[in-house]
Amino acid sequence: MRKLALSDEILMSVEKPARYIGNEINMVRKNPREVDVRFCMCFPDVYEIGMSHLGIQILYDMFNQWEDTYCERVYSPWPDLDKIMREKHIPLFAMESQEPITEFDFLGITLQYEMCYTNILQILDLSGIPLRAKNRDRNVPFVICGGPCTYNPEPIADFFDLVYIGEGETVYRQLLDIYKEWKKSGNDRLSFLKQAAQVEGIYVPLLYDVSYCEDGTIKEMKPNCKEAPEKVKKQVVVDLSNTYYPSKPLVPYIRATQDRVVLEIQRGCIRGCRFCQAGMIYRPIRPRSLEFLKKRAVEMLDHTGYEEITLSSLSSSDYEQLPELVYYLIEECKQRKLNIALPSLRIDAFSLDVMSKVQDVRKSSLTFAPEAGSQRMRDVINKGLTEEVILKGAWEAFQGGWNRVKLYFMLGLPGETDEDIEQIAVLADKIAAVYFELPKSERNGRPEITASTSFFVPKPFTPFQWAPMGTASYFEEKRRFLTGKVREQLNHRSIRYICHDAVTSELEGIFARGDRRLSEVIEAAYKKGCIFDAWTEFFQPEVWEELLAEMNVDRYFYNYRERKKDEIFPWDFIDIGVSKDFMWREYENARAGKVTPNCRAECSGCGAAKFKAGVCMEGRKK
Repeated sequence: MRKLALSDEILMSVEKPARYIGNEINMVRKNPREVDVRFCMCFPDVYEIGMSHLGIQILYDMFNQWEDTYCERVYSPWPDLDKIMREKHIPLFAMESQEPITEFDFLGITLQYEMCYTNILQILDLSGIPLRAKNRDRNVPFVICGGPCTYNPEPIADFFDLVYIGEGETVYRQLLDIYKEWKKSGNDRLSFLKQAAQVEGIYVPLLYDVSYCEDGTIKEMKPNCKEAPEKVKKQVVVDLSNTYYPSKPLVPYIRATQDRVVLEIQRGCIRGCRFCQAGMIYRPIRPRSLEFLKKRAVEMLDHTGYEEITLSSLSSSDYEQLPELVYYLIEECKQRKLNIALPSLRIDAFSLDVMSKVQDVRKSSLTFAPEAGSQRMRDVINKGLTEEVILKGAWEAFQGGWNRVKLYFMLGLPGETDEDIEQIAVLADKIAAVYFELPKSERNGRPEITASTSFFVPKPFTPFQWAPMGTASYFEEKRRFLTGKVREQLNHRSIRYICHDAVTSELEGIFARGDRRLSEVIEAAYKKGCIFDAWTEFFQPEVWEELLAEMNVDRYFYNYRERKKDEIFPWDFIDIGVSKDFMWREYENARAGKVTPNCRAECSGCGAAKFKAGVCMEGRKK
């Protein structure tokens, strides 16, 4: 077993050597020769992004609690080191042991966004693992993926041996036990894959065949062996207060994107926004107990030395014991001189009382997500917010001492008009105007209102999975239109408008609802030098444009058309608990501008009650 620690000469020639040397605070050390299973956890992006991902921190802690398993980490080498590794034929290595990835039993890659797909191939290529699962033998690691993009794994299915559908704390133990027995047996690679396919939540792409209709839609997807199930069921942690969560999270030596303690207070969301994939795939909402959160917060602060703690949730305001938790943390933060970050707040539910207490601690900006400027569009997407409530919430925020507010909106939502888009600028202006209603003595300079727009990308397992997506030229036209409308507002000097890139959004749309045929495009793009596509400075739109044309990728088929009700989607083999019938009803409600009550107000019969967890077990109107 050879170590591959980079020489001082190489480390001094790259931008940030600390990305590759390991030895961070709370890093786990084991003897690789004294364990049965070596698992390398990978985030296919730069170290600073990967170190900010809570999911890897949780799984790293879980795996390393098991005596028979050693979990290590690897991240995508930045282009400067990537170039050196290729020139000097240095295989990719894990941070803890500095040993090659090919020495491991599993390479686990988390997929958080579609624009990292070429980085998957960078990881495999630098590791010396064949890009296609069908070309791998018994001597290379099994490559498994998890994360939100696995809810349509088909565009990258050919690159993975296994796909984990659902939350990672559930069936990994069962999978590794099967692996240990297989390893002793001397059987071939396929025999393990067939056993793994029988673990609920594990999808093995090689064991399924897909056929297509003349119009390009899927005719049928079916297992090609008896071991593979017709449907792969999403895995859910029922009790989040009795499961794995790190008390000693890893602390990097360089500043990560989320450079703070992250306290996940609950999973799921009750709101049912029709564009939101996370709100559907993580149903039902499951809160952690207040005592669990208090204990973990103190432990993580004690073991990291961080100066900030953030409460993580899809909708923090819907955590019913939020005031009690915040009051407790305020007392802790006073003693430690820390900052509390409160993201994912609904502007209508943010307590003035809580805000007034938090103001004694260092404050960052507040982030709110109206998503649409007009009431009509907020009803279409089921946001459930009125302008009155939004402005009231802004007033309370400003009274609480904030003067920096970030507002998130989307362009390209189904059925939007120019009038709807103009209302984004109008709403931002009204929020700025609310600030000036404060007496001058209570103002903290000029308000800073940042209105940020992303482009709507229809995602699998949402009511809008049938909806057409706008073209890049449409997005650019609407961005220019909104820029002009912001400049027309009375308080435009207090408003900063920023917008996401339209071309990457279009590619994201193709891969989000794409099928297996796109693997050829992804591999071709990688071989033409495309990596770090999510980074503006490395994204090569001209290469992608050329490839899409060369390989006859039909953008209308993947992005611009409205799907038929009964179309078979590439992801229909996955059972997330929420039914397709429910999502179609919600799509029709969107067309009618009809709002659906949240899960605590009234059960809408989505199907998630089968998990017998969280809000589905609370008493409420049927």
